[in-house]
Amino acid sequence: MTRPPSSSGGARRVRCRCGRTVLRQLVGNRAALDVTADADPLTATAAAALREPNRLDWCTKVTKAGTVLLWADCHRRTADCDRPHVIDHQCTAPAAPARPARRTRKPPLVSDGQLTL
Repeated sequence: MTRPPSSSGGARRVRCRCGRTVLRQLVGNRAALDVTADADPLTATAAAALREPNRLDWCTKVTKAGTVLLWADCHRRTADCDRPHVIDHQCTAPAAPARPARRTRKPPLVSDGQLTL
């Protein structure tokens, strides 16, 4: 039997490197997804229009803890959900520059030809 997480479980508002405010949350109890979604609320139909195979939309629910992201399975139940929706964030910032590889090989502690145990 699994227990719910001890934290509030709500979405955190953070700023992406492109400057937009996004919502971050682990969605799901067992195999959770790390979701980064735009903070701008949309209607269910508008979010469904932006949905792509690798870009999902999420229902939002406001609780005492704040905004909570939920799986948007409401498209199967009703034609239009009355809760606000958000869509996965697509960052427009340039890619971070690659860091040069660090040299981690250390010189041997003993001289050549000496055995180490």
